[in-house]
Amino acid sequence: MHAFTLTAGFTILLLCSCGNDSQQQKAEHAGDTASAKTAVQQVNLPAPFATESSTKFSNVIGWPEGRTPQAPAGFTVSKFADSLNNPRWMYATPNGDILVAEANTEPNIKDKAKAVVSGKAKSQNLGNSANRITLFRDADGDGRYELRTTFLEGLNQPLGMLVLNNQFYVANTDGILQFPYTAGQTSIKAAGKKILELPAGGYNNHWTRNLLAAKDGSKIYVAVGSGSNVGENGMEHEVRRAAILEINPDGSGEKIYGAGLRNPVGMDWAPGTSTLWTAVNERDGLGDDLVPDYLTSVRAGGFYGWPYAYFGQNEDPRMKDQQKPELVKQTIVPDVPLGAHTASLGLAFDQKGSLPGKYKGGAFIGQHGSWNRSQFSGYKVVFVPFAGGKPSGNPEDFLSGFVTGEDEKVYGRPVGIAFTQQGNMLVADDAANTIWLVKPQGK
Repeated sequence: MHAFTLTAGFTILLLCSCGNDSQQQKAEHAGDTASAKTAVQQVNLPAPFATESSTKFSNVIGWPEGRTPQAPAGFTVSKFADSLNNPRWMYATPNGDILVAEANTEPNIKDKAKAVVSGKAKSQNLGNSANRITLFRDADGDGRYELRTTFLEGLNQPLGMLVLNNQFYVANTDGILQFPYTAGQTSIKAAGKKILELPAGGYNNHWTRNLLAAKDGSKIYVAVGSGSNVGENGMEHEVRRAAILEINPDGSGEKIYGAGLRNPVGMDWAPGTSTLWTAVNERDGLGDDLVPDYLTSVRAGGFYGWPYAYFGQNEDPRMKDQQKPELVKQTIVPDVPLGAHTASLGLAFDQKGSLPGKYKGGAFIGQHGSWNRSQFSGYKVVFVPFAGGKPSGNPEDFLSGFVTGEDEKVYGRPVGIAFTQQGNMLVADDAANTIWLVKPQGK
């Protein structure tokens, strides 16, 4: 009883302290509103701490029989695969097989207990990571696979996958493995060769690592998220993180291609161009509407702000004692804002131009959904129209219906996006252990 009383008293004291801190921060930065001109719109940014930093975790309940996400008129949605174990990412091989990386966050016992108390545990799979890749083969392209088999296992939180020059690459959280590969093979038993070490362990807040080959196959791009929200564990832990790295196919020649990208996960080439685009999951703790996640082209050698600034030269007040004014001045404004706290992670372009109407050649972004906002944001797939290799309009909903509208309940959480050889869309719903197939009606 004494322990409970002491804890409760401490909690009340802490809440009062946090409330006072919040009011003080709000007053200090009340005039720090800003605006930024992006490729598609003028964005008006609220002042930091204009609202309190909220916590609202979703409660994933799974999809009732017969219910699916909702796509625009002219598209059908069906279940491609289920009973997976946190299917986070997908890759379509050149011969048309679909590879699915099954992996999840692996919190320690202390963090897992915290997740149960806070409600976070209901928003995601926190069991042991499957650490495998599963292969699906739909040879006739009818949307129903004929073969489902384990392609590769014994990995370490895999995400990005790539076939290049008769080699298969997979990005574990701690490095990139390379395996001999023959088109059409259905499993890998050979031992992989680690061609690149990546920072992991300790402060590993963003564990995913994605891969993208240069259009001519000469380089591989590696997306590595930050180990923290805004460098609170020390920037010495952020070396080679919050960046897209460029390497040769053998792992040599590493350089930083783009920096200051807090958590770049999805990467793809805009159709008909050699411009790399990425979806970036921005920082938390500044209020409901800061900072917007974004879709952006990535300039070689460009700096995009994290952790010192956001959306141009808007300084993060939490970094005032560690500011780098020379980097703030270099900060590039991202191209397309996607909403604050949406967890915009997945990205794929309609490379084949197989989708109808305005969707042809556009970008599709999987928004995993918020936790640091008083009202949910994200929990959908959004579409950004492109023309001539550039965004031509604001984001709009493409695949929705993940939020039930009842309390914090959601059916699932979309994340990775891939296109099949037939040009149909696959959406990974990791929390519901499902992959959805979206295709034009009559196709």
